[in-house]
Amino acid sequence: MSLMDVRGLYKGYDGRDVLKNINIKIEKGETLAVIGPTGSGKTTLLRLLNLLDNPDSGKVFFDGMDATKQPERIKLNIRRRMAMVFQKPVAFNASVYDNVAYGLKVRGRDEIEAKVISALKIVGLSGYEDRNAPTLSGGEMQRVALARAMIIEPEVLLLDEPTANLDPRSADIIEDLISRIRHERDTAIIMATHDMSQGQRLADRMGVLMEGELVQVGTPEEVFRKPESELVANFVGVENLFVGKAREKNGVTKVSTGNIELISSTKRTGEVFAIIRPEDIIVSKRKIMSSARNVLAGRIIDISNRGSIMRLVVNAGEQFVVFITRQSFLDMNLDIGSEVFLSFKAPSVHVFGRPR
Repeated sequence: MSLMDVRGLYKGYDGRDVLKNINIKIEKGETLAVIGPTGSGKTTLLRLLNLLDNPDSGKVFFDGMDATKQPERIKLNIRRRMAMVFQKPVAFNASVYDNVAYGLKVRGRDEIEAKVISALKIVGLSGYEDRNAPTLSGGEMQRVALARAMIIEPEVLLLDEPTANLDPRSADIIEDLISRIRHERDTAIIMATHDMSQGQRLADRMGVLMEGELVQVGTPEEVFRKPESELVANFVGVENLFVGKAREKNGVTKVSTGNIELISSTKRTGEVFAIIRPEDIIVSKRKIMSSARNVLAGRIIDISNRGSIMRLVVNAGEQFVVFITRQSFLDMNLDIGSEVFLSFKAPSVHVFGRPR
C-alpha cells in the first residue's frame, strides 16, 4: 500500500481550473519532484496534500485512509505526521531555539533541548539558539525551517521551491540537507520546483505539472530523455525535435521528416515527433565504422563556446544541435563551414505520437 494515493484531484479558483484530474502515488521513503513553470499549480498541489486546503473533488489517501473525508481533528492528526516548508518560511518573533522546538512542544514530545541542539547541528546552525529568528538571512531561515520540519520526524516532508531566491552557496547547503534526509531517513519527500536540474539531482521520480495537469510521471531519466509529449519535450529543453511520419520496416522504425530519414528502435507508426539528445550524437570529420544506424553528412553553421563543452549547430538536411568536448573540437580543427558526419544509434532516437 502506498503511503499517499492521490485520485482524481481537482481544484478551481474564480472559475479557473488550477488542478485537473491529478492521479499519483507516493511511496514511503521516495523523493518525488514536481516540476513545472510558475503558475502551473505546484503550490496548490502541496497544500492539498498537506490537507491545508480541501479539493473540489477527488481524494487524498494517507496510509490507506481517505483523508479528505475526515473531520478536522482527524485531519490534524494526519497533518502532524507531515511537515511542510514554504517557499518563504514563516518565523515566529522568537529565538531560533523556540522556532525549532515549536513542533515538539505542541506534540508534547520529550527531550526537546537535546533534539533542538541536534537538529541545529545537522543544518549547520549550532550556536544560533538564542538568535532572533526574523533577523536571519534567507538561507539561514530556510535551514531553520528545515530543522523545525525534520525535528518532528515526519513521514512526509513537503518542500515548496526550497531554494528559490537563495544565493548559490545557501542553495547548495539546502540541497545537501535534502540529499542527507533522502539517504539517511525513511521520509517521503515531495518537492515542488521550477529548477529542473535540481529535480534531476535529488528525485527518484519526477512529475511534470503543466497548466494544472500531471502530463508525465517517471524517473528523471525517462522525463528528460523520453518525454511523452511535445509540451514536455519543450519544457525540459529538448534541442533536437523533429516532426515526421513513421513506419516499421525490418524490425526498426523509420521516420521520414521530408528531408532526412531517422532509424529508431521505438515501435511507432503514423505522425510522430522524434528527438535525439545532443550528447548522444558523435561528430567526426570522416565517416566512421560503428554500430550506429544513423549516419548523416552535414556542415557546421553555428558554434557556441560553453567552456569545456562546445555547442555546434549542424545542417544535415535538418538542423541538429550537438555537444562535443572543447578538446575534441580543437583536435578536429572545426570551424563554421566545416563538413562533418553525425552518427547516433537507433535507441538514441526517441519517438512518440503526434496528436492530430
